[in-house]
Amino acid sequence: MSGGCVYFITNKPHGILYAGVTSDIAKRVYEHRQGVVKGFTTRYGLKRLVYYERFDDIRDAIQREKTIKHWPRAWKVRLIHAMNPAWDDLYDTLI
Repeated sequence: MSGGCVYFITNKPHGILYAGVTSDIAKRVYEHRQGVVKGFTTRYGLKRLVYYERFDDIRDAIQREKTIKHWPRAWKVRLIHAMNPAWDDLYDTLI
């Protein structure tokens, strides 16, 4: 199994959050930014990558995403603040 990432994207600092998992973080965030896949992220204009975690095994990333999705919003915000207190767009750091 190859690795994977759990990530959060938003529309603005402290805005709507979307948690996702992918095996190719740069490609997936690019797809969000371009609106390639219609759905929640396109509907709400979520394009700003504010958090991600890398895992050596995609199964660990999937489990982490499932866990995070059950957390209260405050816990998710604390997680983002720990890595990215200014809620900067981290997309350019992936390349």
